[in-house]
Amino acid sequence: MSEYNFDEIIDRSGTGAIKYDLRREVFGTDDVIPMWVADMDFRTPGFILEAIRQRTDHEILGYTKRSEGFFQSIIDWFKGRQNWDIDRSWIVFCPGIVPALSLAIRAFTSPGDKVIIQPPVYHPFSTVITGNQRVIVNNPLKLIDGRYYMDLRNLEKQLDEKVKLMLISNPHNPVGRIWTTDELSELASICLEHNITIISDEIHSDIIMHGKKYVPLAAISPACSEITATCIAPSKTFNIAGLSTSAVVISSKDRRDLFSREIETGHLWLGNIFGNIALEAAYKNGDEWVDQLNRYIFENFEFLDSYLKQYIPEIKLILPDATYLAWLDMRQLNLDDGELREFMIHKAGIGCNSGISFGVGGEGFMRMNIGCPRKVLEKALDQLNKAVNNL
Repeated sequence: MSEYNFDEIIDRSGTGAIKYDLRREVFGTDDVIPMWVADMDFRTPGFILEAIRQRTDHEILGYTKRSEGFFQSIIDWFKGRQNWDIDRSWIVFCPGIVPALSLAIRAFTSPGDKVIIQPPVYHPFSTVITGNQRVIVNNPLKLIDGRYYMDLRNLEKQLDEKVKLMLISNPHNPVGRIWTTDELSELASICLEHNITIISDEIHSDIIMHGKKYVPLAAISPACSEITATCIAPSKTFNIAGLSTSAVVISSKDRRDLFSREIETGHLWLGNIFGNIALEAAYKNGDEWVDQLNRYIFENFEFLDSYLKQYIPEIKLILPDATYLAWLDMRQLNLDDGELREFMIHKAGIGCNSGISFGVGGEGFMRMNIGCPRKVLEKALDQLNKAVNNL
């Protein structure tokens, strides 16, 4: 069994990494610990890099089809880890989750149609809707005693004949909730009744905290599967987002044909050699990596929660079920969102995502990426502690 070193600190500056090399453009300074873009600072596992190296031994990188191993690795991974039976015919390649969201909107709705989201939520959910001339329907999550819930009664009140589609995040980015089987079943029942298709972004589904269980929406029942397009990718799990490789699982032939037509119209079906190879290598060999990664991330969250409670009780962690993204409630600092951003950048020296970028309900929050070595997290928290004490 390999032991992976998540404590290793790797300098990514100068590699073109958005997280590092765009700090000045985004924050106005390079002098921040970058904890914003949702990729990790851990070395991409060697079994993926070795598979890519083996392919480069053949020095022609022409047009290349996906092997059957690409599809089978997806089927085996989700069966083995989530007990989800995926048919080979359901899998459609897409060069990324956000492109998949945009293409799904184009496939399943028309300009002027309404699309539901549940903020605070991953900010491209909003931009892919408005960018495609569709209308956002906000159904804000409810925060009750430090835990978020879907407000399904409010959802029902907002439905009309123009609502055609719903985007959900499961596990939810940024609040870290894994929606339960009961919650998802009730949501699906509402959508079935009103003929609403669900696009479920499940890219964070491998990064699960100890004692928690993720259930794919489409795996709950044949009825749920029929109205759901599930977006999956190894990019967050194995730190290979730069390879732009994902898949969309759609059991409904009619919906799959509509989505595939968008892929074909945009000539997006080919992908790239190394993304195909990396996905297959990740899903064939990645079980132990993910298990060790999850333990380390869980311990990072424990460290973060304990540190805040001991030293900075004004800031509260919304305890997550999943992801390596910490959703920090900073409302007790009594700073407006502009002041909070300036405080984090220029006083604490940390580059985070402002909560307001995730929409309604994000006011007074920050999203912090703790997919990093613990020494980096500790340094950031020490800087934050000093800054709060000087307020």
